[in-house]
Amino acid sequence: MKALIISADNFEDTELLVPYYRLLEEGIMVDVASMQEGTIKGKHGYEVKVTKHLKDVRREDYDILVLPGGKAPAEVRKEKTALDIARYFFEKKKPVAAICHGGQTLISAGLVKGRHLTCYKSVVPEMKEAGALYEDAEVVVDGNLVTSRQPSDLPAFMREMMKMLGKRV
Repeated sequence: MKALIISADNFEDTELLVPYYRLLEEGIMVDVASMQEGTIKGKHGYEVKVTKHLKDVRREDYDILVLPGGKAPAEVRKEKTALDIARYFFEKKKPVAAICHGGQTLISAGLVKGRHLTCYKSVVPEMKEAGALYEDAEVVVDGNLVTSRQPSDLPAFMREMMKMLGKRV
């Protein structure tokens, strides 16, 4: 099993690191993809090694897509490759987990209309405008999609994400 996390500089540290280490703990290989090589730096100073340049990602190699929040999604959503990867996961009904601002990538990919989801409060108007069925809850599951609002929701987010992967919680 293999996971893909797409992010960039100014990610919300816990929203990338908690899923990253939890997936590794389960023996799932994890690639962190970005538009740059080297490392990306979180809002609170943590650095994460980029293992794949976004252009080199073979989307069919992955079983789950994770989209952390923070300010990184504002850049990720501008990348056609990132949007194409998200669309592929939806087409193939593979799990997608987005937290906080991570859902902005899904908005730009045109994937939220008619979907039940949640996100960070400042993203709510954009979500609703894009046709999402917003719910103010710590975690919302809609088919292959699991979403949460913020770092304090990580326990529920991880529980539902791991269930999607068929892991014991």
